[in-house]
Amino acid sequence: MSPQESATIEAGKLVDRLNTAILFPTISLLSGIAFLVFIYGCALYIMNADNESARAEGKKHITFGIIGLVVMASAFAILSIAAGTFGLNQELDCAQNPSASGCNEVFRLPNPGGTPPVGGPNPGGTPPVGGPNPGGTPPVGGPNPGTP
Repeated sequence: MSPQESATIEAGKLVDRLNTAILFPTISLLSGIAFLVFIYGCALYIMNADNESARAEGKKHITFGIIGLVVMASAFAILSIAAGTFGLNQELDCAQNPSASGCNEVFRLPNPGGTPPVGGPNPGGTPPVGGPNPGGTPPVGGPNPGTP
């Protein structure tokens, strides 16, 4: 197995672990908390119909619960749009299920074809360091035309 293939496998495992251990549980937990705050505010508002201060507190909880749910939905939407914009949809799908069809080439780094390895030929035609001096400026230590 080449180093590129092993790095690809490890990168896929890292993305999968981050998604399953941090991202998805955090979104789920915060959405659940926002929903519970909303339900608690509804209960306060309904059960304390005769007490104006308790109803105001219930309204406040309902508002915070709705704001929390909107923020979590917006965060999920922004992440989805960013993944789609940068072409990461297949990478994210393959990070969740690396054995799916088409995922064997997703994390593979492309070989630009024809690029010589380090120390190979110089296809650009630029002379290597120490080559001819096309500028006409004499090298250091050469003749000094300014003094006789």
